[in-house]
Amino acid sequence: MTTRSRTRGTLTLATRGSDLALKQATSVQEALTDERYEVDLIEVETRGDQIQDELIHQLGKTGAFVRALDKKVLDPTAEADAAVHSMKDMPTDSPDDLVVAGIPQRAPPGDLLITTDGQRLSDLPSGATIGTSSLRRQAQLLDQRTDITVEPLRGNIDTRIEKLLAPSLQTEHEQRIEAEQGEITNTENAGSDDEDIDRDETDKELPEFEQSIEEWFNELSEIERRALERSVETEYDAIVLAEAGLQRSGLIHHIEYVQLDTTTFVPAPGQGAIAITTQGEANATAQIREAIDHPRTRVETTVERTVLAELGGGCIAPIGVHATLQGEYVHVAAQVFASDGTETVDGSRNLPVDAHADAAAQFANKLADRGADELIAAARVAADESSNTESTGE
Repeated sequence: MTTRSRTRGTLTLATRGSDLALKQATSVQEALTDERYEVDLIEVETRGDQIQDELIHQLGKTGAFVRALDKKVLDPTAEADAAVHSMKDMPTDSPDDLVVAGIPQRAPPGDLLITTDGQRLSDLPSGATIGTSSLRRQAQLLDQRTDITVEPLRGNIDTRIEKLLAPSLQTEHEQRIEAEQGEITNTENAGSDDEDIDRDETDKELPEFEQSIEEWFNELSEIERRALERSVETEYDAIVLAEAGLQRSGLIHHIEYVQLDTTTFVPAPGQGAIAITTQGEANATAQIREAIDHPRTRVETTVERTVLAELGGGCIAPIGVHATLQGEYVHVAAQVFASDGTETVDGSRNLPVDAHADAAAQFANKLADRGADELIAAARVAADESSNTESTGE
């Protein structure tokens, strides 16, 4: 019997071409292969990939990382049976004939504070610069530390980490070169009676290193070597990234980090989850749901995205929503911020599992009545003004 005769069918998945997106898509491919499907991947360039100088919240209003993939699923040509997305990138509104067929078990949903030496947020000096492209993370950081500066940070995961590591690695490299040259100079001058030698230079205290430059360089990881060559305009004391992305990329073992508490830094709705979208009536919908859908993750992310949809914030407002299934209830916590972190509307509630979507909508309406809708409206005005200013070149 051939391998093909044992398969349950062939599926084609559309994915972005970034390293992280491909790794996410490959994980879905492997899960479906384990269920005896043959799976092909096709790479699609999205608007978010094409435009590299805008922040994510400015792109997200149009589903910059999503629409091009779903088009491959919904077009009459139907080049793909399904599309693979990071759920947190997905708009809450979607075409009627598009469904989320599968949500695999999600990775850790929280954020990490990444530094060169594993410092906590409270350990960073006053005036420290932290990089993030997320309005939510910016507001949460400023809510906790009014004395820090939050600067924009875009690029893929590798690029962001390289921007953090570059200054310290480049400084150490320069010190090693200086120390090595100093040793050579001192050796050449040893025993010399030339009184014209600049004693300040020869007696200058230089750092001592046990390894040679070559030995040190050989022990650097690939991402550290790339950081050595990177030109950086802004020096960051820390950056914030999603733990899930760092795990999937394999980079988590090459960085120093601390986990940010999800009760204080409530994650983005759907963070850590992968969503596979299909045409609602297509055979692939049932096939994918049966093969890889994770019921617990579906319940939790349904609550999170329902709250987001009811609030209407999309990607333009700093909103965190995190749900955890606990027996017969789903515990949900939410935060809605002013963009500068100075105002917050937050709350939490235990929702019944058997009516979790309706209960999530009611919870969101309570937040709106307490002022969340005003903060979101202000964020929308600010986003529109920013968009208008850019379009007029001002």
